[in-house]
Amino acid sequence: MGVRDMLSNYLYKRAEKRGWVQDAYNQSIRFGGVFSNDENILSSSDVYELLQDISNQIALADIIVEDSKGNEIENHKALTTLRNPNNYLTGFEFIKLMANSYLLNGEVYPVLDGDQIHLASNVYTELDERLVEHFKIGGTEIPPYMIRHIKNIGSNHLKGVGILDIGKDTLNGVMSAEKVLTDKYSKGGLLAFMLKLDAHINPQNAAQSKFIKAILDQLEGIDDSRTIKMIPLGKGYSIETLKSPIEDDKILAYLNVYKKDLGKFLGVNVETYTALLKSDLEKGMMYLHNKAVKHIMKNFGEHLTILFLGKNSDIKIKFKINILDFVPYSTKTNIGYNIVRTGITSPDNVADMLGFPKQNTPETQAIYISNDLSKIGEKQATDDSLKGGDENSKEKGNEDL
Repeated sequence: MGVRDMLSNYLYKRAEKRGWVQDAYNQSIRFGGVFSNDENILSSSDVYELLQDISNQIALADIIVEDSKGNEIENHKALTTLRNPNNYLTGFEFIKLMANSYLLNGEVYPVLDGDQIHLASNVYTELDERLVEHFKIGGTEIPPYMIRHIKNIGSNHLKGVGILDIGKDTLNGVMSAEKVLTDKYSKGGLLAFMLKLDAHINPQNAAQSKFIKAILDQLEGIDDSRTIKMIPLGKGYSIETLKSPIEDDKILAYLNVYKKDLGKFLGVNVETYTALLKSDLEKGMMYLHNKAVKHIMKNFGEHLTILFLGKNSDIKIKFKINILDFVPYSTKTNIGYNIVRTGITSPDNVADMLGFPKQNTPETQAIYISNDLSKIGEKQATDDSLKGGDENSKEKGNEDL
């Protein structure tokens, strides 16, 4: 065993006795390092922001139910449950939590219990000899019709892959580096002093011990950057400031390189995304939608369809985003202008007047009321009083004309 291993084991046992090392299950701090888990990973601002952008898009999408012909079914019971999933989460919170768990852990387990839906944790899964997936929570088997296993699929058919798995080494390094800098500056910087003596320290020398204690008390009393201490020293004594072993430039350079890699584990090139956000917010969000959001919504929709409606249902649950939300306002204005221009030039007489070619169709040759584009000759199209072919009313209407 090398000297380094002996020292490491010695420090570890000392730390364990002093309560510095917690259970490995909680993935706690050991020797100042940070092990990322689904709770503390959100303390990394860059990861948190990217997760927020992705999960917010998914949570803000409209969940709809469609029949086999693509027609929306309003007020379906599945929508009622998804809008009010349970007693402790709103519909937005539920979908956002499901998306974040999916991205971090690579899989998520929605459980449908009557008119409530929950996200289960600590689920054990296995395939039997007939390739049927079984689910157990705390030793209790959950009926397969009540639960779905939504996976961020990689190369394993039974387990999804999340950023905590595929980006584990990068995450741990980034979070450790962030913690070092955060701790340093949250405590006002690392400041330490070294007391140098030309003579040996003798515990039996009362005068020497008293003098050293007085110096240490003065140094420990410096708790503010504006505090000034005057410490008279005798012959053979000197005080030197210890340089911090933490080199900011090197840590920042490390973070600048490896933080960008975190986005790749979420399916996004951080540099491209950041550049688009700076130049055009809508294009940036559209990039995020196509790269990271769209396929997640499809996966969620397929699993929720099976969970609520069964495998053979013609009715589908889908996540729907209005693409025009990602279109710049100027483009929307142009779209509106083009629609209005097309409407103005639709009647042949107007097109001829404005210099556009006539379409010469029955519809474009008719004279329309601009308010609702109804033919003037078809009075019943704009007059609700004429119902059921009332001849007297028609005759009276003709007399009025």
